[in-house]
Formats: sequence, C-alpha cells, structure tokens
Amino acid sequence: MDHHAAVVRPTVSLRRFGAIEATDVHDFHQVVLGLDGAMVMAVNGVGQEIDSRSAWLIPAGARHDYAGIGENRQLVLDLPASSLAVPQRLFDRARAVGIDGSLTELVRTVAASATGTAHAGDEARVRQFNWNAAVRLCAAILSDSGATGSTASGAGAPPAFGLDFVRIDRWLRARLSEPLRIADLAAHCGFGMRRFHQLFIEAFGETPHRYLQRLRLDTSLTLLADPRHTLSDIALDIGFGDQSAFTHAFTRRFGLAPGQWRALQH
Repeated sequence: MDHHAAVVRPTVSLRRFGAIEATDVHDFHQVVLGLDGAMVMAVNGVGQEIDSRSAWLIPAGARHDYAGIGENRQLVLDLPASSLAVPQRLFDRARAVGIDGSLTELVRTVAASATGTAHAGDEARVRQFNWNAAVRLCAAILSDSGATGSTASGAGAPPAFGLDFVRIDRWLRARLSEPLRIADLAAHCGFGMRRFHQLFIEAFGETPHRYLQRLRLDTSLTLLADPRHTLSDIALDIGFGDQSAFTHAFTRRFGLAPGQWRALQH
C-alpha cells in the first residue's frame, strides 16, 4: 500500500499504472481521469475500467485497488478537502463516471501543460500550475452532467434529501460580482432561510459566504491568466469592493499577491 506525505493543496500529475495490482488509501479526495489506454480500479469493492471517456471520483479514506491495462496514462487530481470550491457532496461516495467531449479535451490540454511544467523544475511555477489546472478541472467536472449525475433538466445529485449542489454552484458562479443574497438563493431552491442554511452546510461543507469567497478566489486564477483583465477589473468582476480587498484575500489564500501571481505566468 502506498504512503503519502501530507497534501495541503491541489496537485495535478500524469501517471502510468503497472499491470500488478496495487492498493491505496489517502486522506485527500482524488479524481482519476482517463487519458491514454485504460486501467481498472475497484473502490470499496466496486470495480470499473477507466479510459479516455471516464473517470473515478474517490473520497478521502476510500480504499482503492488498481492496475493498468497495457500502455496507459491517467491525469490524477489530488484534492484536499476545502482546498477548492468543490461541494462536499460531490465526494459523498466513490463512483466511476462518464465524461463529455469538452472535459476530455481539457484533460488533454492540462496533460500537455503538465509535461512541460514538470520539466521546467521551477517550484513556484509548478505550484501555480497545480492550482490553475485544479480550478479548471473542478469547474469542468461540476458542469459535466455525467460526472455529477445531473439530469438534462439541470437537477443535480441527490435533491431528494438535500440541495441540488450543481444548480447552486452554477447560480453562484453566474453572480460572483453581486452581493450574496441568501434569501434569494433560498427562495430559488424552494426553502426557507433557516432550513436552506442547514442544507447548504450539509451539501457544501461550509456556509454560503465561505463557499462563495473560495469560489470567487478560484475564479480569479482563471481571470489572472488573461492579461486583458486589470487587477481592479478582476476584483470587481468577482465581487470584491476594491482591488485592495481582493489583494488581501488572494495573498492570504495563495501566498502571493495577484500581481506576483500574474508575473509568474510570463
């Protein structure tokens, strides 16, 4: 069984799995996205073959046995809980999922970048790549109906006993520049304020305001990659009152000021 150093931030890596079965358990969530060839994985005794049209979502603490089938490459996202804006319920159970064409293409794009970044050997740039890639992959997974179990009508999993976390995440992403009006969001979901707040924490693992703050800062990473966006524009676009408030929150979260983060990318 593999042993892991503590993982405190997202990491994205390319891996090849051998034909001899191995077993693993770790204290972070993991997403294994098929890239080339195939592998077989069983989580908590449920087995599934993974190729370029599929993925495994593995919760922290879930035992998984795996082996490669011939030549193979997978893109693996290690995701400590609460490192990114990802609803807790996405990892309420282990599951193999189908992924759509756009996510498959993103996996290939990230994999190509991962190869170049690893060879660069610059620790700061590798760390930045991991954050940027993880944010893009998680956003794509949340918007992928196959990966989240969403229906064509947009209902996520599982609304029968809680909130539709996919629909709420989409609602929040569309309104990042606006103040969070929890009463509006609760009404949108058909709940009273008190009940909604309780259900939100159950589904997302934190309060609406804390989740939204994380989501705003995650989104800023993508915006910083486009030099056409000024820091002031980004701050306003994601709901901060001014650039100073954005810089303070960003630096506390990522360890660099937004301007320093942007400079690393060039």
